[in-house]
Amino acid sequence: MESDQQLIARVKACDICAPFLPDGVRPVIQFDPAARILIAAQAPGRRVHETGIPFNDPSGERLRAWMGITAETFYGAKQLAILPMGFCYPGTGKSGDLPPRKECAPQWRQLLLDRLPNLQLILVIGQYAQAWHLHEKGSVTHIVSHWRDYSCSGQSPAVFPMPHPSPRNNIWLRKNPWFEAELVPALQQRVQTVLTGE
Repeated sequence: MESDQQLIARVKACDICAPFLPDGVRPVIQFDPAARILIAAQAPGRRVHETGIPFNDPSGERLRAWMGITAETFYGAKQLAILPMGFCYPGTGKSGDLPPRKECAPQWRQLLLDRLPNLQLILVIGQYAQAWHLHEKGSVTHIVSHWRDYSCSGQSPAVFPMPHPSPRNNIWLRKNPWFEAELVPALQQRVQTVLTGE
């Protein structure tokens, strides 16, 4: 069986989507088998592609605020894994970034998830991650509005479905004030419980 380091090296060298990536191949993940929290996101944006640092953009700033943690905690791989549905920046379409490439998740996702035995909390961000992790294809609003069905189900790891923290979702946030009033405080409490082990 290959080691975690060998698997990550294969992920970093992956080029199966190269013909479809206008800005080239650059898988961006954060992974350590000790991680207790998983961020299951969509795909890196242009700034993340350029820096190679996940959520190194305004979306990341908002996500860290929603979680109630510092950048130092966020980038501690032994505490927090980041596995988007597509590991490389897919390029830009007419109304924002393109969807994650479909080749990525079947190739790598389960292999990596199987190496995260300590997960206690998963943040499932956006429609593509929700379809994979929750087997739900309803609207993001519908799924996120039923967040208690996932986060309070008693299953482990606990799951919080979430909208993408992109500034493009400011209108959604204004239309759904319950998200920041109800879900975010519950999420912050759960994050602290997991990180402190209490």
